[in-house]
Amino acid sequence: MKAIGYTQALPITDAKALVDIELPQPVAEGRDLLVRISAIAVNPVDYKIRQNVPAEDGNYKVIGWDAVGEVVATGPDVTGFQAGDHVYYAGDLTRPGSNAEYQLVDERIVGHKPKSLSDADAAALPLTTITAWELLFEHLELAQQAPGSSATSDEVLLVVGAAGGVGSILVQLAKTLTGATVIATASRDASRNWVQNLGADVVVDHRQPLKPQIDALIEAGQVGPVTHVASLNATDQYFDSYIEVLEPFGRIAFIDDPGALDVMKIKTKSLSLHIEFMFARSMHHARDMEAQHTLLERVAELVDQGYIRTTAGKHLGTINADNLKAAHAEIESGQAVGKIVLEGF
Repeated sequence: MKAIGYTQALPITDAKALVDIELPQPVAEGRDLLVRISAIAVNPVDYKIRQNVPAEDGNYKVIGWDAVGEVVATGPDVTGFQAGDHVYYAGDLTRPGSNAEYQLVDERIVGHKPKSLSDADAAALPLTTITAWELLFEHLELAQQAPGSSATSDEVLLVVGAAGGVGSILVQLAKTLTGATVIATASRDASRNWVQNLGADVVVDHRQPLKPQIDALIEAGQVGPVTHVASLNATDQYFDSYIEVLEPFGRIAFIDDPGALDVMKIKTKSLSLHIEFMFARSMHHARDMEAQHTLLERVAELVDQGYIRTTAGKHLGTINADNLKAAHAEIESGQAVGKIVLEGF
């Protein structure tokens, strides 16, 4: 089968950073699905692994953690899927990734693809959807309500880095399933327009001090005090600002890899601090691994009902080494808006 991989951890400018290769097609066992990949998306985790984790024993390492495809075979213990099903998923960090024509994935972390989306548009969703859902509802514990409800709550969610992949779905989930007021951060016109179109109630500039901007919104009666923070990048840079703007007993959840944080600063407000890592369930074979299947099925319903839209921002063509290198380079630049997708081999 065709695949894209590497042997050494190299900068994306190196010709060998990602290369086109041929590998044997894997065989489904246990609870695994064998999926023929039709579309993928690229995430920051892809370049972080490529930069830091070389292949083992001279073999090629295949990465990629967002995929849409068709189930072509199932292991003997599979109960929820059958050949011919069209699926979407993020996969497992400890197994070969989706930058290949075929991939094995445990059925407990797979959902049926939204019927209303193309393969490429659906590929933009899995990893960021799982991340955003777990952050919002398992860590921040925002109160859920029925989609389409006009009820509002006293919860005020600050989303820092809202125009990126996780932010793009997180804002939508918050507006669809909670009564919270969403304050998004964006600095460029393109990213500001993007998050507003996704439903953010107000937008502030993360290149300027956050507290004066939020204080002005509170004084104008546009928002209440911040109760929750979703920190999607630069957590160490904004950590003190979060403490300033949050109400007592507020919650902070982050997904990036900040340097040392002085967590004792949160004590006087009795704040709580949470780390979201969507691979934790699959990596450690958690007893509730199937929670990711459940949430992917729920979000597919919300997409097909018109509540959630794709977060695909750019389509870079077919799945090959050159196009993947271009995707990695753009994401590494920090300028990507929404998700980068590729389709077909």
